[in-house]
Amino acid sequence: MNKPKYIFVTGGVVSSLGKGIIAASIGKLLQARGYSITIQKFDPYINVDPGTLNPYEHGECYVTSDGCETDLDLGHYERFTDIRTTAANNVTSGKIYKTVIERERKGEYLGHTVQVVPHITDEIKRMMLLLGSAGNFDFIITEIGGTVGDIEGLPFLEAMRQLKWELGQDAVCVHLTYVPYIAAAGELKTKPSQHSVKELQGLGLQPDVLVLRTEHELGRGLLDKVGNFCNVERDCVVQCVDLPSIYEVPVKMAEQNLDAVILRKFGMTCVKSPELGAWKDFLNRRKQASKEVNIALVGKYDLQDAYKSILESLSQAAICNDHKLKTHFIQSEGLTQSNVEEFLSGMDGVVICPGFGKRGIEGKIVAAEYCRTHDVPTLGICLGMQMMVIEFARNVLGLEDANSTEMDPSTANNVIDLMEEQKGVTYMGGTMRLGAYPCNLAVGSKAYEAYGRGCIEERHRHRYEFSSRYRSRFEEAGMLCSGVNPNSGLVEIVEIPACRWYVGVQFHPEYSGTVLNPNPLFLAFINSAIH
Repeated sequence: MNKPKYIFVTGGVVSSLGKGIIAASIGKLLQARGYSITIQKFDPYINVDPGTLNPYEHGECYVTSDGCETDLDLGHYERFTDIRTTAANNVTSGKIYKTVIERERKGEYLGHTVQVVPHITDEIKRMMLLLGSAGNFDFIITEIGGTVGDIEGLPFLEAMRQLKWELGQDAVCVHLTYVPYIAAAGELKTKPSQHSVKELQGLGLQPDVLVLRTEHELGRGLLDKVGNFCNVERDCVVQCVDLPSIYEVPVKMAEQNLDAVILRKFGMTCVKSPELGAWKDFLNRRKQASKEVNIALVGKYDLQDAYKSILESLSQAAICNDHKLKTHFIQSEGLTQSNVEEFLSGMDGVVICPGFGKRGIEGKIVAAEYCRTHDVPTLGICLGMQMMVIEFARNVLGLEDANSTEMDPSTANNVIDLMEEQKGVTYMGGTMRLGAYPCNLAVGSKAYEAYGRGCIEERHRHRYEFSSRYRSRFEEAGMLCSGVNPNSGLVEIVEIPACRWYVGVQFHPEYSGTVLNPNPLFLAFINSAIH
């Protein structure tokens, strides 16, 4: 059995520095050297998972194949490395405390006062070591969410301190900090980084490697200064300057020998340089692409992180079609019959985005009607697919009051309805239809042509479904139910064969696309939009 080595990634100064990208880049470089890796995220918030969080609060909610709602960084991990994460790859304070409290209620700590140390920290340590206990990985990369100094993050850093002490040379800490540029003074300032490291040292942790995030190139003298004042070896201080694409980060880190430095810290010999041939080919195609494809995203969350996986999937597909992606976010709440032409007439393709709740749905229905009647290549995802179904029911089948029971519980024509097993569910967290499910595709359909096979598996996150009792009426009127779950008979994909490319999917294809293996549905959609 392999004895895995542990790489902890922490962050200081400010949030959103890109710990997830650095963690994913380290994973990519180690993979390229032939090592097996996995990456896990520990989030300090009290929510058991991000499933009930507003996208404005936390960005998109990513879903693993085994049906766990997780942090969006797991999407980066999968897109960079092609690994498949599970529920064990994302742990929150809420999950830790819930487990400990349930054990206390069962009497497992009988006679003991349950405390943050050792009970909470012991559970954190157990979860940090869980993936490594199977012996399938050479390296376990662990990203600690939040910023050093946050109150809620202290138990995680204490657990990390204990583990780093217990594991000895089998654990390394990579600390990500920020070097701001003060325009008025015309200077880069290292004090925030120094203070961040001192905060970490005050918790008993000494970083082994420093990654300095910056908008400006840092000179060797500045890097030496930071290393000197932070007790970090000179060659263990690297910089991460803003780049045109997050996918360039692994290459820039390799140029500064970040992976080699980490291996040396483990006492390992670097026998070869990382092979990044296919990755560099992807970056070259991105740089050489000269033509643009314009895609509208019709949604209600005006925040790029809310649709992170969709944006990345579209970008990957555009590059593989030798085009640059240019997206145009359109707020569905303000979209009407009178202005839809103005917003959508110049688009090569339209994505009708997923979401929850009734705000902005009429705008999505307006967009679906425009795209259908003007033959604009269209991809509807989850709620977007449901709005395509409702639009067709209203304007083609003549069911003027057609709706989803999510939006109108009293509608007489509930073409979208609550799943039978969802009726009576009262808890909101983790109770939807979640994770990967099989889907059989109709031969000759656009979906079949895209995937090139008759059975696929994609990830779901929803409570409402296409109502099968309307299926024959839809198909007689020209909307094909081209994808069906073989076990439940639930309709997963609808499309209109008479249109160039008008496809709606109940699942989330954006979760399964990676840099080197883009999702086939996005590839087909972008190809149609281009041509």
